[in-house]
Amino acid sequence: MVALAPTPVLTTERLTLRAPASRDWPAFDAFLASPRARFIRSSDYGLAQTWRAFGHVIGHWVLRGFGNFIFTLKGSDTALGMTGPWFPAEWPEREIGWTVWDEAAEGKGYAFEAAQAARAYAYVTLRWTTAVSYVDPANTRSAALAERLGARLDPAAAHPAGDKPCLVYRHPGPEALA
Repeated sequence: MVALAPTPVLTTERLTLRAPASRDWPAFDAFLASPRARFIRSSDYGLAQTWRAFGHVIGHWVLRGFGNFIFTLKGSDTALGMTGPWFPAEWPEREIGWTVWDEAAEGKGYAFEAAQAARAYAYVTLRWTTAVSYVDPANTRSAALAERLGARLDPAAAHPAGDKPCLVYRHPGPEALA
């Protein structure tokens, strides 16, 4: 099995956040094939597009030196979802993004806990001074999570060109960590 190196591992009270690995492919593919992924897919499910998207997730670490973390329960290596700093070439701003892949993991605060840790990593380790989250207007759960994280709508902020319309939530800056 091949792994990215060196990549950080973050821990929270209940979770481990680690770099994506080939063993996460089945969970990623199953999530993107499900109706639950409708807010992040740009089209209907297709194996070729999903495969490229997973390569994008892993390749972001190589190209940028950071990326989405896979979050798991401590003591387990089963991927529940991913969250983290994200800044593809076409994005106008650095983003903290998240997805919960396992429906059974929803409503337990895992995405909130993981996103808080990922945002702190972006501010402290990567020295970001600001971050946004791009949220589909119909994704009320994701909007609620952004607001729970302290992010507020920023109607003046740009969103990714060619992407579906989205709401842009601006996170509190690194000073909020203190």
